[in-house]
Amino acid sequence: MEFDLPKTVALLVALVVVGTAALVGMDAMATSTVLMMVTPAMLVFGAVCLAIGVKHGEYRASN
Repeated sequence: MEFDLPKTVALLVALVVVGTAALVGMDAMATSTVLMMVTPAMLVFGAVCLAIGVKHGEYRASN
């Protein structure tokens, strides 16, 4: 399976949705807190890690 941009974004969003659903389902914290603070933070952290991983892969492939 080759990862292109739509597949990669879909997988990132799917992981965030599963994590959000788990936090809401566990009732670990208020749902509004999860949706307004945790979910955006998961998306930003995932995007930053994805960008770093892509750049590291490009570096490894070129050397």
